[in-house]
Amino acid sequence: MVVFLVEEPSMADLLDQLLPRLFPNLEFRCVPHEGKSDLEGSLVRKLRRWRTPGVRFVIMRDQNGGDCHAVKARLEALCSRAGRSDSLVRVVCRELEAWYVGDADALTAIFPGAARPIRQLRKSRFRNPDTVVRPASALTKLIPGFRKRAAATAMGQVLSRRNRSRSYQVFLEGVERLRSEHTGGPAL
Repeated sequence: MVVFLVEEPSMADLLDQLLPRLFPNLEFRCVPHEGKSDLEGSLVRKLRRWRTPGVRFVIMRDQNGGDCHAVKARLEALCSRAGRSDSLVRVVCRELEAWYVGDADALTAIFPGAARPIRQLRKSRFRNPDTVVRPASALTKLIPGFRKRAAATAMGQVLSRRNRSRSYQVFLEGVERLRSEHTGGPAL
């Protein structure tokens, strides 16, 4: 089993839809937190107390305005302090919504009435979704009715592997590695 300890409920909403589609037969559980402080404040305790044999952990947090390497190092240090240095830490650059910016086709599928504004995501400002400052705000401006949790659930049903977000690609590679280690099977 893979346990995803995530920063916020919208991350869990996305993963609950995305993981079964892209990683069939992956046994997983998402544990959402109420922000980065909640996640980081409870991480050591949760990792120490989780006793199920064979469980692997993925820790996910938005980068927000922080330094990606510093955020990852801090989370890895917490995992190590808990005796779980084998945990996979993934920092979502900059916010989860950058993954949506990286897949304009998926956004258009979910918000067909906003196809024209979504085309703006192909412009140079959005070419590298991981560098977009406050992608959630950009999507809220482009797409009338964009709501964080509803979008996470819907996007989890359509995000593809052909996403331009490097952060998303690194996340998928990490999950695939855990899945193949757990099952002993080949990578997808």
